Amino acid sequence: MLDKYATELIKPAVDVLASKLARAGIKADHITLAAFVIGMTAAILIATGAYFAGAIAILISRLCDALDGAVARQTQSTDAGGFLDISLDFLFYASIPLAFAVANPVVNALPAATLLAAFMGTGSCFLAYAALAAKRGISSSVQYPHQSFYFMGGLAEATETLAFFMAFCIWPEHFAPLAYAFTALCCVTIATRIYGGWHSLR
Repeated sequence: MLDKYATELIKPAVDVLASKLARAGIKADHITLAAFVIGMTAAILIATGAYFAGAIAILISRLCDALDGAVARQTQSTDAGGFLDISLDFLFYASIPLAFAVANPVVNALPAATLLAAFMGTGSCFLAYAALAAKRGISSSVQYPHQSFYFMGGLAEATETLAFFMAFCIWPEHFAPLAYAFTALCCVTIATRIYGGWHSLR
C-alpha cells in the first residue's frame, strides 16, 4: 500500500547513489547478489539472537534492493536481472520469519509458519497475475513505473514488510503477536489480489 509513496520519497537519493555506482562500473546484478547475501546474513544474525545487528543488515539489504533497479535503469535493464531480483527477494523475505523460529522455536515456530503460509499466498497470486498480465500486454507502468514486470499492489507490500521486520527485531519478545498481525494484513492482500486479478482477467 505504501510502496509507491516510499519509492517517491527515497528516489532522488537512490538515483544519485545509483549514478555513482554505475559510473564505477558496478552492475545491477552484482548489487542484487549483494542484497541477497546481506539479507541471508541478517537471517543468520537473527537466528543467533543478534537482533539489532540483524535489523541493520536488513536495512542495508533493502537499500541494495532499491539500488539494483536504479542502476539497471541507468545502464541496461534486462529480463534476466528482473527475474534474479524477484527470485532472491522472495527467498530473503521467507528467511526472516524462519530465522525467528530458529531463534526461539517454542514460542515463534507456529506464528512464523503462519506468516510463511501467508507469504506463499501473497507471492503466488502476485507472480501468477504478473505472468498472465505479460501474456496479455497489461502494464502497471502508471502506478509502479519502476518495476520490470506487472506489480500488483496490496495492503502488505515491501514497505509494510520492512516495517514489520524492523518491529520484529526491535521487540523480538513480541514476535508472535506481531507476526499474527502481519499475517492478517497479508490475508487481506491475498483476498484483494485474488478478487482483483480474477475480475481483471475475466
